Amino acid sequence: MHSFKELISVFAAKFAHRHFPASPATLYDPGEYFLALGGKRVRPIMCLMGNELFDEIHSDAYHVAIAIELFHNFTLIHDDIMDAAPLRRGMETVHKKYGESTALLTGDVMMIQAYEYLNKIQDNNIHSILQLFNRTAKEVCEGQQLDMDFEKQEHVSLNEYINMISLKTSVLLAASLEMGAILGGASAGNRKHLYDFGKNLGIAFQIQDDYLDAFGDPEKFGKDVGGDIRQNKKTFLLLQALEVADPEQKNKLLQLMKENPANKVTEVLAIFKACNVDAWANALKEKYLQTALMHLEEIAVVSIRKKPLLELANFLIQRDY
Repeated sequence: MHSFKELISVFAAKFAHRHFPASPATLYDPGEYFLALGGKRVRPIMCLMGNELFDEIHSDAYHVAIAIELFHNFTLIHDDIMDAAPLRRGMETVHKKYGESTALLTGDVMMIQAYEYLNKIQDNNIHSILQLFNRTAKEVCEGQQLDMDFEKQEHVSLNEYINMISLKTSVLLAASLEMGAILGGASAGNRKHLYDFGKNLGIAFQIQDDYLDAFGDPEKFGKDVGGDIRQNKKTFLLLQALEVADPEQKNKLLQLMKENPANKVTEVLAIFKACNVDAWANALKEKYLQTALMHLEEIAVVSIRKKPLLELANFLIQRDY
């Protein structure tokens, strides 16, 4: 059994090679550039963890893990174009550095390369993995579209937002675990519990991310707080505030969103705190985390094998900032 941190090193060693041909360099070098920007590689590691929960890591698990990481990076390249984002991990985004047309093609070819890795699977589970991979890829696109739709909608319910987050973020975490479990020979019941563990953990992580953007310590969080507020993003916090605020607070909030004054972040945070949104968000995060842990508990393997997944939950959720 490997710890979560050990698997980070194991996957990094497997991933540290060129994934694209040399020519045409104008197409493939931008992909290599983007992959070199790094990242936590949580999703592919979750695939390895899902496998090792039930059996020794199967050689095919590395092919699936690399495919998952390539797919995730494909979504990031295209997300950056849609968001007109200039930076990713402190470096220029692909569309900013190489142009939008090249970035589109780079994302496309990265997705195709993900299927090249899936095609290397020797195991007789390839049909199950492809089915889950394809369903998840479509769901991620659905989540991204809903996210864009919500920017234009005046009212978004909390349930609608949770559904969007599930599709955009959580299902890939959940599917990464389940694809590993398929290779580990898990039963259908165990696979379902593992998937639900990942899905609920992903929602808890997003609630925490929204919370930290508003209330986090900038030094520990790694970026200025209030970015979502400045951009009028419909986060868990904003939706709850609009739901529970009294008429005066709600009007003030809508006015701040419309006028974007210099003191907007301070004013919005004051309303959030007056509405107890900070405490509510922490309670909601805890609810989804406990649901995730309940599903982990239900998986029929000895407890010691679940320890790396508990480490993962602590890594993603129990941060002290």
